[in-house]
Amino acid sequence: MAQYAILIYAKAHVEEAVPGARQAHDRHFEDMVKSGALMAAFALQPAADTATSIRGDVVTDGPFVDAKEVIAGFAVIEAPDLDAALEIARANPATQQGGGVEVRPLEGGFIADRPAGA
Repeated sequence: MAQYAILIYAKAHVEEAVPGARQAHDRHFEDMVKSGALMAAFALQPAADTATSIRGDVVTDGPFVDAKEVIAGFAVIEAPDLDAALEIARANPATQQGGGVEVRPLEGGFIADRPAGA
């Protein structure tokens, strides 16, 4: 099966703008786990507060691109084809909460094998 990255976008500078947003994302996460599609998922801290960008020798506070939306998290899924990956991504609550998702086929990847508790 092919692997896809789902980049999850949210409005910048907005904290819990939609009541129940976190619970909706948790349910979507559980659905992906139960279906066997989810390989990895990560939520990012708010970009305005924690992002640091590097361009050449210049280091600046804030996200790489100044935009109304920021990457709020990402997931890696397995799906038989792009249409199936799009169906999984379409169910992400961000698509109904003022943000959106971007689906990208993965060309390669690596996950470090770490001992438990390391």
